[in-house]
Amino acid sequence: MQTVLVIEDEKDLAELVAFHLEKEGFRALIAGDGASGLKEARSAKPDLILLDLMLPGMMGTELCRLLKGSEQTAAIPVIMLTAKGEEIDRVVGFEMGADDYVVKPFSTRELMLRVRAVLRRNAESTPKGATVTIGELCIDTERHQVMVAGEEVLLTSTEYKLLMNLAERIGRVQSRELLLQNVWGYNYFGDTRTVDTHLTRLRTKLGAAGEMIKTVRGFGYKMEAS
Repeated sequence: MQTVLVIEDEKDLAELVAFHLEKEGFRALIAGDGASGLKEARSAKPDLILLDLMLPGMMGTELCRLLKGSEQTAAIPVIMLTAKGEEIDRVVGFEMGADDYVVKPFSTRELMLRVRAVLRRNAESTPKGATVTIGELCIDTERHQVMVAGEEVLLTSTEYKLLMNLAERIGRVQSRELLLQNVWGYNYFGDTRTVDTHLTRLRTKLGAAGEMIKTVRGFGYKMEAS
């Protein structure tokens, strides 16, 4: 049974989401603020976190940054829940490492579909037991570990899968639509700007190695050995 941690300060909403998660066969945990959510994530190590953007004491974006910046919790996918729907809020959420974004009010059916889609993506990025080396970039797929010049780089599950899609097809141009399908899945509700946002963050994390990811204007991206 997979575990989903709901970090939401609106008690009624948190309990409603937990109820539907359990109906879908998940184990649901609830935390009402950022501090308790962080503690629960570290101790329970859930398979996925549903994280409200507006939390008492600690913003959801800050909590997401802490989760994604820790080796202990970096691999746990995060779906942000928020009443804000502007593009800038989605971008901020993705820059902090969120894997997906759902705007309130949302239907529980849509939320359950998103939960399953993100968990499926995470499972599909399971290591294949090989090492991919491109310049100073080394991807140990058995350990799900990325190294640049001997230093480990912590990536979210989505960033890792995006990197693998480019690395396994080195020299070949990948359209935004194809990356969206391969990384996020055919049933993903977002648009191609999601790819651009994650690529920007991935390049930043990889540092100098990120320069190997080239933008093909008007089409997509490709990776070239430096």
